[in-house]
Amino acid sequence: MKTDFKPLFAPKTMAVVGVSLTNSSHPANVIFNKLSLRYPVRVYPVNPRGGRILKDTVYRSLAEVPQRIDHVVIAARARHVPSIIQECIACRAGSATVISGGFAESGRQDLQDRITAMAREAGFPFIGPNCLGIYVPDRFDTFFLPGERLVRPVKGNVALVSQSGGVLVDQIVKFVGQGIGLSLAVSIGNKALIRETHLLRYLARDPATEVIAFYIEGFGPGEGRTFVELARKCPKPVVVLKAGKSSRGKRAVSSHTASLAGDYAVFSQVLAQHGIVEARNEYEMISFCESLSCYKQAIEGQVGIITVSGGHGVLAVDACDAHSLKVPPLDEATRELIRRKLSPSIREIAALGNPVDLTGSARDDDFIAAANGLVGSSDIDSVLLSLLPYSPGISSDLGARLSHVNRDRDIPMVAYVPHVEKYRILIEGFELNRVPVSNSIEGAVLMLEALRRCQPC
Repeated sequence: MKTDFKPLFAPKTMAVVGVSLTNSSHPANVIFNKLSLRYPVRVYPVNPRGGRILKDTVYRSLAEVPQRIDHVVIAARARHVPSIIQECIACRAGSATVISGGFAESGRQDLQDRITAMAREAGFPFIGPNCLGIYVPDRFDTFFLPGERLVRPVKGNVALVSQSGGVLVDQIVKFVGQGIGLSLAVSIGNKALIRETHLLRYLARDPATEVIAFYIEGFGPGEGRTFVELARKCPKPVVVLKAGKSSRGKRAVSSHTASLAGDYAVFSQVLAQHGIVEARNEYEMISFCESLSCYKQAIEGQVGIITVSGGHGVLAVDACDAHSLKVPPLDEATRELIRRKLSPSIREIAALGNPVDLTGSARDDDFIAAANGLVGSSDIDSVLLSLLPYSPGISSDLGARLSHVNRDRDIPMVAYVPHVEKYRILIEGFELNRVPVSNSIEGAVLMLEALRRCQPC
């Protein structure tokens, strides 16, 4: 199969086949309007009837379009798709996204096999069918969701690949809430031609992508083994969220995208053996992607904790223990180093074990002193910061100042800060300096768990 995916993910010219002359909310019209108004691509509407949409000429066929098309979005009825694919090939278009449903997922395997055979013979890459397609920040978007309905993440270094369009959009919304940026997002639907293994090969070489995340419902015969081998050799972290774990889940997968769910227990064990990070749910997927997008080194899991609340320190220790992360006691030299640097007002009341409980009277400089002590300890390979911004001595600059503590060290640092708008400046101080922030202690611990389980990069 053609391995040049540049027309798929970096098109300069596009066409949308299936636009309606009478229904402005038709999926093809939604896609065309977004591309035309929001993105730096030249886009052409296509409908066999011709005519006009507002000021734009509607072309009767791809052959009438005055430019060669890099990427064709097909949103027509399934029975018309084979002839449209043939027209794409004849016009030397570069690629396509087949939004249309009505293929293997609804019993029409023959129709799906037909378009796949045509495309494979011609070396013509397409995504789908039965999918949302592709979203590349600042470049283009084939999702048939109105622009005002979808929250879009900023450009970043995480790639998301999903069989389910709904799961993909839900993850994108959650990524925005966590401040995680995307290099691209792909809904592959029935994955008739381009599958996870093809995208894994491409993304492993993509300079804009540093973390690759998959939502997978199933594989074809022997495909799971190939995927694991590619992920094991990939120079970038690979995160997998697998659906179809239960017997009922497997049946649901089959009716959704006509995939084979496979034996989940075996697949999960193989992922762990090869250092591929499996997310058990969407919540873990978010934490894992955020952490791995900031840090590339693996850790053994020797966690130093700093808090202003004894209760939060206990919760953090419990969460670490549940994930087999250790919270070792600090040696006396480290404790004394921290003690000497603390404010006189808290020097005698702070608990300098691990967790380091600075109490609610702590100021910014006390956090800096504790963080410097932990990152300099040979017993600690990661730091968890539990910040309650309601403490009167904490300023909005603390996130940035703590991030700088680790600038010349090789110790990953994560933070828990309640995600409330009034604390946004504090949170941004971390995120702008590539320190991931979770809105829960459990989420912060999961960020460290990802670094412990990930293969070295």
